[in-house]
Amino acid sequence: MDARLDYFANPLGAKFLKYINSAGHALGLSALPAATQELVKIRASQINGCGFCTDMHTKDAAHAGETQVRLNLVAAWREAKVFTPAERAALEVTEQGTRIADAAGGVDDAAWAEAARHYDTEQLAALVSLIALINAYNRINVIVQQPAGDYVPGQFA
Repeated sequence: MDARLDYFANPLGAKFLKYINSAGHALGLSALPAATQELVKIRASQINGCGFCTDMHTKDAAHAGETQVRLNLVAAWREAKVFTPAERAALEVTEQGTRIADAAGGVDDAAWAEAARHYDTEQLAALVSLIALINAYNRINVIVQQPAGDYVPGQFA
């Protein structure tokens, strides 16, 4: 399978990616834990059906030391005992924030309050920004049908 458009080689696409990659870099430097960031990226990518991002972020998480059990259970995090309360709160906000079109009102007050119990305002800003960013990446890759499976950890570093 080939992508519909080589977005990475397209001059405008490459310029756009440069800017959103900068946003991603800033989020990587935030106080939101790196493991939580990867879980958020994986879960949003699963919901959006983005094979490229799911491949990338599961491999990056494993490369950073994430366990296979946790990676296997991200899609079923509610039933899994391997996630901390803070991670569960982040995953709930991720799901509600990713499924905005499916849920009247977006992220509900209970989910937000639970996240706010675990994260300070800087971390909450990073969480919201990360959810928005990964959803943008997912949409690009799904629209152009970017193939998945060939990603090597660190290839975009």
